[in-house]
Amino acid sequence: MAAKEAKARIKINKLLEESGWRFFDEKGGKANVVLEPNVKLTQEQVDDLGENFETTSNGFIDFLLLDEQGYPLVVLEAKAEDKNPLIGKEQARKYAKSQNCRFIILSNGNLHYFWDLDQGNPHIITRFPTPDSIKGYHRFQPNPDRLIKETVAKDYIVLTQLPGYADEAGWKNSEERPAFIEKNRLRFLRDYQKRAVHSVQDAVAEGKSRFLFEMATGTGKTLTSAAVIKLFLRTGNARRVLFLVDRLELEDQANKAFTLLLKNDFTSIIYKERRDDWRKAEIVVTTVQSLLFNDKYKRLFSPTDFDLVISDESHRSIGGNARAVFEYFVGYKLGLTATPKDYLKRFDNANPTTRDPRELERRLLLDTYRTFGCESSEPTFRYSLLDGVKDGFLINPVVVDARTDITTQLLSDEGYAVLASGEGEEDAEQTFYHKDFEKKFFSEATNRLFCETLLKNALRDPVSGEIGKMIVFAVSQNHAAKLAQILNELADVLYPGKYQSDFAVQVTSLIPEAQQYTINFTNNNLLGSANFMESYRTSKARVCVTVGMMTTGYDCPDLLNLALMRPVFSPQDFVQIKGRGTRKHNFIEELFDPALKEQIGGQEKTRYKLFDFFANCEYFEEKFDYDEILQLPRPGQGQGGEGPEPPPPPPGGQYEYGGTDLIATFGETAIGDNGMKIDRMFFNKFEDTAREDVALQALIESERWDQAMEYVHTHLFDKPEEYFNLDKLRRAVGVDRRLSLREILEKVFGLITGFKSKDEMLEDEFDKLLLDLSPEELEQHADAIVALKNYFKAYATDSRLRDIIEHKRFTELNVNPSFSMADFKAVPQELRGRIPDYIKDYLSLNQFM
Repeated sequence: MAAKEAKARIKINKLLEESGWRFFDEKGGKANVVLEPNVKLTQEQVDDLGENFETTSNGFIDFLLLDEQGYPLVVLEAKAEDKNPLIGKEQARKYAKSQNCRFIILSNGNLHYFWDLDQGNPHIITRFPTPDSIKGYHRFQPNPDRLIKETVAKDYIVLTQLPGYADEAGWKNSEERPAFIEKNRLRFLRDYQKRAVHSVQDAVAEGKSRFLFEMATGTGKTLTSAAVIKLFLRTGNARRVLFLVDRLELEDQANKAFTLLLKNDFTSIIYKERRDDWRKAEIVVTTVQSLLFNDKYKRLFSPTDFDLVISDESHRSIGGNARAVFEYFVGYKLGLTATPKDYLKRFDNANPTTRDPRELERRLLLDTYRTFGCESSEPTFRYSLLDGVKDGFLINPVVVDARTDITTQLLSDEGYAVLASGEGEEDAEQTFYHKDFEKKFFSEATNRLFCETLLKNALRDPVSGEIGKMIVFAVSQNHAAKLAQILNELADVLYPGKYQSDFAVQVTSLIPEAQQYTINFTNNNLLGSANFMESYRTSKARVCVTVGMMTTGYDCPDLLNLALMRPVFSPQDFVQIKGRGTRKHNFIEELFDPALKEQIGGQEKTRYKLFDFFANCEYFEEKFDYDEILQLPRPGQGQGGEGPEPPPPPPGGQYEYGGTDLIATFGETAIGDNGMKIDRMFFNKFEDTAREDVALQALIESERWDQAMEYVHTHLFDKPEEYFNLDKLRRAVGVDRRLSLREILEKVFGLITGFKSKDEMLEDEFDKLLLDLSPEELEQHADAIVALKNYFKAYATDSRLRDIIEHKRFTELNVNPSFSMADFKAVPQELRGRIPDYIKDYLSLNQFM
């Protein structure tokens, strides 16, 4: 046995033992028969296996995993460490069929695939399934056809909440129906939510197992998720669902929602509250962080324990090493995100060391799309903020742009200049800018003016008349503490005796029970309730001052005010922050006095105010360059993170302003149905312009591509309105290779559904190369396919390697990082020149640059 194959088998043996399997070697055969723990085969079962049980007409089975009755359950096909496990796929399929096995594991000791022959394709796993999980999975008989044909109407969830609702008198009486729905808390799907569920059914019909919903904050991602969960559980295509969140308050929020919506058919639990009997539940909700700690997910769960994994706010909950949890489980995957990717496409892809915060965001979001099988950058389903506003489900803000004398200077190109002097030194001029506020430049007067302006102009609660609930976003935790103190002092003056330093609350990671504070604020009992009206339930604390805890995914529909008392440089942060206020709400629902309720009447939330003290809206509307690299701070500076407080700057680098400050400009602007520019980035203006051009459309329809491309260069590119050009369009698409103008036009006019990545193009071209080889050559070099592919890809993309090969400087391969001497020697000698010749003759290398 070759050394690499022996190493692979040693690793596989260890992995099997760690997963609870044990070896049975009484027969002394060539196969490794693996049993569940504590199972002993009877002599009759041993005899039933036969003398040559490990052989098939096609060779020997590497490992055979048996169930508790001693019947074959899993075929494990082992390959050497340097071989891709997938090369044993067809061989394993034949072995499995000969043993009447449904499951296959393909492994080389380092890379492992689990394959359910009834469900389609192998899935990567990082740990072998346990005997118990395989036993449960064996009883699982999914039927995608049932899922595809399931009827999902607007009452899909209601039929679980109250199956006989249509026969109830309260429903039949149209005048009583609204009260009947409210009393029973019935949740009907909106049309776009039905379309989202239907998009999953369509995707499954196309053989897909990963889906991504891009839905704006406030459009009901949790309700839509509940419908998807019911779809999979009811049709037998999932036994158990894992719902991953990235924050504690979202864990509680999701579990309560699933309990309300699905409790009559399915059980939902929070994992940490039911550690010992979580298997009894169909829906398990947990934070991804709790599973990541010490790789807990590997010890607690088997890869086959969940058949559907849903990642809430997926660009965060599967970012970085959190993806390991998500990818650990086999089965269907659904991602949910409120953050659109479009405005993050443009950054210097050729300069991966840039400090532009958008680079990290772009990578996270693009990774999110690829993770869910949306390499074309199109989600499975999309419903934007503008869609929600247009359809009447969401609201746009009234932007309050308030700038003080100090912030006006900090925001200017010249900055705020001061003369600073040190001991024994001459006066030196220092200049500060808005990014320095509360980091190097400090002004008590400005902070106080912010708070006074906020309280004076904030929207009031329409029922009680008190200050409407609000979130204030600060620069740092120290800044948050200052602002909370000032707001409480001002509240004492405005409402004597009403508050005891509990009008404003700091909600940051340094505050004990801060996560619970966010939940209480939503539930209207933060530090008390009904402070102004006994019969009206609304939180006593009116203001939460935070840095980044209440941005993504935080749900509080009755918020009326948001305040940015810090500059924001990240489009993602900006979209998420203003999204906290877009939900509609009927305030009268919190009033428990029927007479007052009738007297006051409906009090719908029709607007919210976004107080902007650092011209953030103007920045993203007019100044933020979506095409060019910006010299912005490092990620973490002004981005809303809540790690440890940064060390203070050296004494000579900070300035404490001791004077007064006054409001310099103040204006309110109601945002219309067209939204802000950052919302409009969904729409590719070039696509709209090109599609509306009748002459160009005629050229495309008649397939006169040369004339069409010439027309675009002459009539659409470099015009004053938008200054379209090929380089900008390439950057906008965000593909990791050079797109041709023809490809772009094909996409615009619907002739292709998306753009292939560099690797996808290389895979396609390599397949063509294989077709160029004779059957004899393919058979002769079957073991070297992986080495050939590596050579092909490296030669096509690495100009230095091409130069080395062409000039036969082979010794340089010993220090070549992308393709080494060992890689070169793995390529059959007779094909080492064939591949470069093929690439020169048939490939345009420009597309891979």
